[in-house]
Amino acid sequence: MEYLTICYQALFSIIALMILTKFMGYRQVSQFSMFDYINGITIGSIAAEMAIDLEGNFMKPLVAMIVYTVVVILLSKLSQKSIKLRRLINGKAITIYQDGQIYNENLRKAKMNVDEFLVECRVNGYFDLSQIDSAVLEPNGKISILPVTKDRPATPKDLGIEPTQEEIFANIIIDGKVMPENLKHIGRDMNWLNQKLDGLNIKKIEDVFLAICDKQDNFYAYPKVNQIVDQDILG
Repeated sequence: MEYLTICYQALFSIIALMILTKFMGYRQVSQFSMFDYINGITIGSIAAEMAIDLEGNFMKPLVAMIVYTVVVILLSKLSQKSIKLRRLINGKAITIYQDGQIYNENLRKAKMNVDEFLVECRVNGYFDLSQIDSAVLEPNGKISILPVTKDRPATPKDLGIEPTQEEIFANIIIDGKVMPENLKHIGRDMNWLNQKLDGLNIKKIEDVFLAICDKQDNFYAYPKVNQIVDQDILG
């Protein structure tokens, strides 16, 4: 009976988490501020406690989760209107490096040492600091790097080229299922899709893992490969 109670309460806590997360809005983990991170851990911990409470008293944890969610939503709304509150909650960007100078006091303020800074530079593709004009630690913990102009990759504008603007590719088939709204978005129909697949010698839509296309009629289809490919060339 205890295990059944735990299963029931765990399911309830998952549903509650999903609903409350929906209210808080979508956000990538990489965009989390420290405030978001702490709130996420706290709400998750309350949900875990709710799941294993054998006394069956899930209302108190649920109320606590709702209170945290309401506070997060209110602070999010208020911070959109107040720059000071936004900076108080999320923090602000810190310049770590500029014009050949490493700001060690700013590093200390950011609780980062020089080795961690150099690692972030290398992760961004910069092994030579002289190629960097500025490096800024963002509120989400990521480092943004502005390269020295002469060391950045050349762009079509630099070369005097005017390429055609690329379009966003629409997912036409996902895991063997046609996305009719996406097909309609690019102005195509099922007859066109079947002709494209026939041209690639694909007989059934169910055999397609992914198919994409843009409004310029650039079409790519990736058939399902129903086997494990073991090529350990990166290990």
